[in-house]
Amino acid sequence: MEPHTYVWLLVIGAIVAFADGFGIGANDVANSFSTSVGSRSLTLKQACVIAVFTEFLGAFLLGSHTAETIKGGIIKVTLFADKPELLMLAMVCALVGSASWVIFASSRGWPVSTTHSIIGAIIGVGISAFGWDSKIHDFICLGFGVARIITSWFISPVVAGIVASGIYLGTKYFVLVHQDNSFQRGLIAVPIYFALTISINVLYLVFKGAPNLKLDKLPPYGIALIVVISTILSAIFSYFFYAQFLKRKIIGKETGLRWYHVFVVPCLSQPRYDNTADNAAERGNNIEKQEGTEENKIVQDVSSDDNSSVKKNIFQAGISIIGKKVLHGVNKEVADYDADKNQEMHDAATKYDPDTETLYSFLQVLTASFASFAHGSNDVANAVGPLSVIYLIYESGKVDVSGKTPVPLWVLALGGFAIDVGLLLYGYHVMRSLGNKITYHSPSRGFAMELGTSLTVLTASKIGLPISTTHCITGATAAVGLCNGNAKSLNWKLLAWCFFSWILTLPVAACIAGGIFAFASNAPSLHPEVAAPAPIA
Repeated sequence: MEPHTYVWLLVIGAIVAFADGFGIGANDVANSFSTSVGSRSLTLKQACVIAVFTEFLGAFLLGSHTAETIKGGIIKVTLFADKPELLMLAMVCALVGSASWVIFASSRGWPVSTTHSIIGAIIGVGISAFGWDSKIHDFICLGFGVARIITSWFISPVVAGIVASGIYLGTKYFVLVHQDNSFQRGLIAVPIYFALTISINVLYLVFKGAPNLKLDKLPPYGIALIVVISTILSAIFSYFFYAQFLKRKIIGKETGLRWYHVFVVPCLSQPRYDNTADNAAERGNNIEKQEGTEENKIVQDVSSDDNSSVKKNIFQAGISIIGKKVLHGVNKEVADYDADKNQEMHDAATKYDPDTETLYSFLQVLTASFASFAHGSNDVANAVGPLSVIYLIYESGKVDVSGKTPVPLWVLALGGFAIDVGLLLYGYHVMRSLGNKITYHSPSRGFAMELGTSLTVLTASKIGLPISTTHCITGATAAVGLCNGNAKSLNWKLLAWCFFSWILTLPVAACIAGGIFAFASNAPSLHPEVAAPAPIA
């Protein structure tokens, strides 16, 4: 194949890769922030603001600059060596199949694995191109078989559930149930949890979120030293600064304290601001506003016929309408969505001291932010990996039989931007499902769910098990819900739909992608005698 031909495949590939990234943002980002939003540690807007930066920066700065040509080496690329354009077409079809399923599942609020979706789509085009035997035999021999993926549907949620429920039960029996002194116990536990959170998330970034830095290539003593130092420093900071800040903020009700005072709180002997003075100043401002009301009305009446004023108001109204449309997805209710329908389920959950629960809010947000950063650096490959294959063939005119494909920065940026757009416009659907629609969320519960998921994914990634973050957070959510000791505290119907969607992911994505590839590759040509298009000058 001549370089710079089939430009239309490159253009369509970029469009559907963006669509696949959109689906990843709409579906997978909820794995990191749904518990924080469901427990009201963050609003949906705050979660989106944080995720926009963590997801994009993770994808752009630490996203894999070399991606496997096909996830897990699913297709033997040497089979396409004589027809590189067919591999371009195969990758376009795979992206269409993956994006179609993920976006549809997101619209239904089903949390599915975007990794399994792209794997299923590539399986579909492989079978469509070369038949069942040659495709599946190569696939299983490469050690990433369908059987292992199916096994992960059952193992990953169970393991994550065990880990998360263990963390929550430890919190419950050592802190929460002691109503008379739960807050004091929580202040003792917070430095321990803070240090544990930092150490786990450092490991998470080392092994899963920073492949380009190759920190996982460090010798074991180097990794251990990094973890030990970060754990000790975070424990010291938490005990002398963060815990004291929380005590004064929650129990002392020092409304003048701001988040940045946590770094100097031992030096503050009294409230930072005089609330009486603040209130007096606020009352003065209100009086000034009221006094200016009549004057404003007069000015508005005099200028009401001014054409420039009318045009300005129309322009502002237009901007307001556009803003509401753009922010449509972040203005949705998540924490209290369908509150009436879920009230019985939430009532079945045990509630604890709200001041003690507040202690876990920042830890929950911290864990979510780390997980989101690592997610952007890894799962962006589900969309940009196939696009990189298309681009490389377009540039070189041949297939890279090594199985590794360099990922240009503009492709990483496209993937990161697509994830952000998907989250902002469509992420609220899955946020609702993984939030309070499965079980009641509180900061202590959400913290246990997120930390248990991170620990499970980290361990599985290190030993090479193909598990899904989506499956893990769903299992962790269900297991922590069961810790209430009441089966009514879980939405079993929604859990069943989630599991059913996991089963559908692989075959549906495979059928869509394989069907489109079969249609496109075998369609009759209007001009069969015409060779490949001439290179673009």
